[in-house]
Amino acid sequence: MPPPIAAPPLRVGPVPASVLPPAPIVPPAPIVPPAATVPPALLRPTPATPPASRPVPPPPPPRSTLPPLRPEPIAERRLVGAKPDAAMGSTAAGVRWKGQIENVDQRQGNGTAGDDESTIREDITRSVPSWLISMVIHLLLFVLLALLTSPVGQDFGRVLLTIGQADGAKDADLTEFSIDQQSSVLDEIDANEAEVPVDVPMDIPVDVPVPMVNVASAVSSAVAESAVPVDIGLGEPALVPASPMVGGRSGAMKKTLLMLYGGTPYTESAVESALAWLVKNQNKDGSWSLRGPYEDGGTTENKSAATAMALLAFMGAGNTHVVGEYRQVVAKGAQYLVKKQDRDGFFASDSRDHQQAYAQAQCSIAICELYAMSHDSWLRDPAQKAIKCAEAWQSPEGGWRYQPGFDSDTSVTGWFLMALQSGLSGGLQVDRAVLYKVTDFLNSVQSYDGAGYSYQMRGAASQAMTAEGLLCRQYLGWPHNHPALIEGVEALSTDYNFDINDPDFYYWYYATQVLHHFGGAPWKAWNNEMREKLPAIQVKRGQEAGSWAPQRDRWGGSAGRLYTTCMAIYCLEVYYRHMPLYKASAHEAAIPIEDNAID
Repeated sequence: MPPPIAAPPLRVGPVPASVLPPAPIVPPAPIVPPAATVPPALLRPTPATPPASRPVPPPPPPRSTLPPLRPEPIAERRLVGAKPDAAMGSTAAGVRWKGQIENVDQRQGNGTAGDDESTIREDITRSVPSWLISMVIHLLLFVLLALLTSPVGQDFGRVLLTIGQADGAKDADLTEFSIDQQSSVLDEIDANEAEVPVDVPMDIPVDVPVPMVNVASAVSSAVAESAVPVDIGLGEPALVPASPMVGGRSGAMKKTLLMLYGGTPYTESAVESALAWLVKNQNKDGSWSLRGPYEDGGTTENKSAATAMALLAFMGAGNTHVVGEYRQVVAKGAQYLVKKQDRDGFFASDSRDHQQAYAQAQCSIAICELYAMSHDSWLRDPAQKAIKCAEAWQSPEGGWRYQPGFDSDTSVTGWFLMALQSGLSGGLQVDRAVLYKVTDFLNSVQSYDGAGYSYQMRGAASQAMTAEGLLCRQYLGWPHNHPALIEGVEALSTDYNFDINDPDFYYWYYATQVLHHFGGAPWKAWNNEMREKLPAIQVKRGQEAGSWAPQRDRWGGSAGRLYTTCMAIYCLEVYYRHMPLYKASAHEAAIPIEDNAID
């Protein structure tokens, strides 16, 4: 029997791994979440897995809302050299886990500059909160709406919005701001609102003489700037306004022109009374009527022409749809005309055939002048369409008459030429070839080498057509010293001077403009009569106070009280209604009559 082998002494300390037998590999027990944490609705049978595969735990229960994520600093979320596969074994490449992200400083030198910039842009994009994106989008929408509702080219030039990352985190106080956009009067007016009550002045103050001080130097520069020579191929350079010819209707310029050309408080009071009468007779839809509701209306209706004539009276005194005492009245009237216009620029669809041309021309003047005064983008398209319509209606003879493109007469032609001039003053596109043809027509109806004009070819010259023809010549470029212009002006002021006993409001309207532009002794002789006697026959009492009776006028019986009232207003506004065409007339206006006699 062999001797017993003594057991080796026990060692205290760690046993080397080489002497330990390998431990059997026992698969870990599957982790089963407590039953209470899984909603019954989410318990679904899972397919049996092979015994050798690793059991997959069921997904966690869904949450009603996602926990708020606080974006980590960009420097802590950028991966560096080590790949996720090496650290996580079977983890898919590209997935970032907490603990894998090293300090961004350890990455210096790895990758290229382009990769770094691309990663930074990507991180910035992902870190922008949704509320900031929403705020930027809404801000852009507000700016766009402000541009769309503002007069383009008047207050806005270019808007530049720059968005970027701030240089550093700062605690800044937020300041409230708003885009102060002038509210449109057009939006405030209800077509069905009640008429605006107006106190009609019953008494006109007595004339207060205004001394004719030589203040030509105060406006000579303004006159020179308001009209500059432009060669349009008509033999003489045309005076096309560089600034609107309606630029003297308000402010200090209006007061200066009123004094310079002989206006008085008496004439201004008459204008105010007449405008108050027009306000009282405006319809609820913004229009005016030739037939009523006043007494002595016309025999035929023409709302388009009546509305245009009334608007021109208000605009002549400096009112538009955005400024002036009567801005709401003008806004309602302008809305009415614009709604009447069709896609071809035609306004007068409610007028009789032989009256459509007059109404169309008058509506075109009103809309073009209103655009020239306000430069409101809302009016540009209607004004430009009116100009295109006028050009399309011109006849082969070079003028206009009752039917588009057929025949010509001096009366209708004068109104359409003024519409084109109003378009030029507002900066609208006007075909200069149309102006060539107007000169051809005037040559066909002139007499006395251009000093007199008839209604149509081979007709006799009349005082009204002579005044209208000479005014057309002035706007088409005849100089102040043109012999035919001098002769015609002398005939108007001497042989056919203002005569209150022979009322002819149509002649008065055109002769007043011609003589005002010419200036000097002829204008003084005319104005000394007109400024006293025309306000004197204005109605002073009763329901029609402020108007002019139509009974004795040549056309008053058919056109009515509104027609004669508007024509009288134009005459009394002549001092500032249109800027003078000649610089010389501004200097001569304040010189005594005897020093300006025409030989």
